Amino acid sequence: MDQPSRIGRYSLVRRVGAGGFATVWLARDEQLDAEVAVKILSDNWIDEDDVRRRFLAEGRFLRRVDSPYVVGVHDVGEAEDGRPYMVLTYADGGSLADRIKAGPMEIADVVKIVGQVGSGLKQLHARGVLHRDVKPANVLFRTDPAGDRAMLGDLGLGKSLETVSQLTMPGGTPAYVAPEQVMGDRLDHRADLYSLGAVAYAAFTGQAPHGVNSLGAVMRIDAPPPSMTTLRGDIPDAIDVVVRRALEPDRDKRWPDLDSFLKALEEAYKTGKIPAGLVPAGELPVPTGPGAIDQETQLSDADRPTVAATQPRPPQRRGRAWVIAGMLAGILAAGGGYGGYELVMRRPVTVEHNNLSVQVPREWDEKAASSEPDALLVSTSTAEWQTSPTEAGVFVGVVDAANLPSTATPPTGCQTAAPNTDKVGEQQAATFRYRCGTNPPVVERYVKISATQLLRIQVRSADPQQLEDVLNSATY
Repeated sequence: MDQPSRIGRYSLVRRVGAGGFATVWLARDEQLDAEVAVKILSDNWIDEDDVRRRFLAEGRFLRRVDSPYVVGVHDVGEAEDGRPYMVLTYADGGSLADRIKAGPMEIADVVKIVGQVGSGLKQLHARGVLHRDVKPANVLFRTDPAGDRAMLGDLGLGKSLETVSQLTMPGGTPAYVAPEQVMGDRLDHRADLYSLGAVAYAAFTGQAPHGVNSLGAVMRIDAPPPSMTTLRGDIPDAIDVVVRRALEPDRDKRWPDLDSFLKALEEAYKTGKIPAGLVPAGELPVPTGPGAIDQETQLSDADRPTVAATQPRPPQRRGRAWVIAGMLAGILAAGGGYGGYELVMRRPVTVEHNNLSVQVPREWDEKAASSEPDALLVSTSTAEWQTSPTEAGVFVGVVDAANLPSTATPPTGCQTAAPNTDKVGEQQAATFRYRCGTNPPVVERYVKISATQLLRIQVRSADPQQLEDVLNSATY
């Protein structure tokens, strides 16, 4: 995406982030001589009225709250091309996701951050708003004279508590979402409490609680995650117990409210004692089954926890989950009600450049193109496509060659693959499928488009179906 010079009265400095349907820029308010963040709807969504309404609803939710621990909205407007934007408090200290990635955090710092984010959540709840997407990437930091201040941002999935008192469509980030939110249950404040507990777990240990990467896997979670003490030796048992109670799959077993959780965490940190009424950490069961596989494979044999026997899930809960899943699938297929927005989120967009065309997920909202030779790159971050082995995206370009290649150089970290020689429509093609260890796989295809030219397509995606869909959509 090319950087515009300004949006409204705000001059843009650089892009600082991008999400599923919006891009965030660092900007300068020239009238007030202040740095701000400008969040603008991505151009992929400009014709989707329901998404525009959703974008503006986020601004209204944020405006309900006057809290130093929630990102503030200072202005709203519409760009020259018709896209809505909002002006937010600029988080100059980055995100919690960045700090977790940088290495182990001090226990005192984590307790302080969780307390601040919890205070912001309490203000949202008090004004009738459920966040529904509390995760490290949405915890931002602002530099103050007294030190960094954590702020909760991105209410793109926010809902009024009145609305979520009804059955809701599943949504959220798998590693941090509460199980009842995935199942479409009637939600309350305990869904955000679970997500805050998951954020605390990740900040203390450096990894998400269960290691799940799909909403379907969240449905299979039936116990709190492994003790944090198995992942980091200096975590006090008292803090471990407090956080893991927040991560009970059964919300009736969690802390009853955010106040209880935050006070217990503070008490556990200050006294080192398990708050009254909680069982010792060693008596909490360690989960088994699909939801725990990814988590355990990250541990060495010496660090792997002893797996305790767990009670089987009551049959009625599993049955109900699948009944709800089937019902929601039907709603999505019909495109009706609230499901219409979720369906639009999944609808691909076509990106074109000269004669090149490819259909991509909407979250791949950056494009780089070159005319000589014809080349098109679409990705979640075109700047990181070449250097990051996890960045999803697709490259489509024209290569001057008379014959299909019999070998190809695999991307860094990927294994060499023999080609599959086949046809794409009536055109001859050679396809190389690379395995890349723990990173997303890569598929590379060459299609003969003339006597002297080949179409080259290279796709990287962790989602197998997404990878195939993008690969097969590329044309010249």
